Amino acid sequence: MHSEPEKRIHKNAIKAWTVNALIMGLIWFIPLGFYVTISIGDTFGTDLYWYQGIDWFLFTVLLIVALFLYLLIGLLYPKLRWQRWKYDVSEKEIDLLRGIIIKKRTLVPINRVQHVDTRQGPVYRKFGLSSVTISTAATTHEIPALDDETANELRNTISSLVRKVKGDV
Repeated sequence: MHSEPEKRIHKNAIKAWTVNALIMGLIWFIPLGFYVTISIGDTFGTDLYWYQGIDWFLFTVLLIVALFLYLLIGLLYPKLRWQRWKYDVSEKEIDLLRGIIIKKRTLVPINRVQHVDTRQGPVYRKFGLSSVTISTAATTHEIPALDDETANELRNTISSLVRKVKGDV
């Protein structure tokens, strides 16, 4: 049995994932907006006091649930995700360990790797991070949130290990 991977992704991952989660977390407020729109739609044109059409108890419950999920996913989840993410690269394989509730461990044999890419979106760019994607014939694996230099070095290391194993040196 292999020992657990040692290397961690960059600490700025927490900030980048928090920003992403808080932006995407606004989706939790859409049901609340629909509820208010539907509630005032019946009385808006006919009644001067449109807010009377809202069931304030239901509105408050929806608001509390939306805020709870927003803060949970935006503030707690990124830190837990960072704590659980580890990886290692050796001459034989790439070892990925991740997961908050269910740990998922993936071993990608070096000889199965077809190509390696680095990727950087706008939020990662802001925090100086990149992801390394490793493609095999079956699927693509990702090591997220590495600093740019580490990502480039890792991409080059994996690429040279693949060439060495496949005899393309």
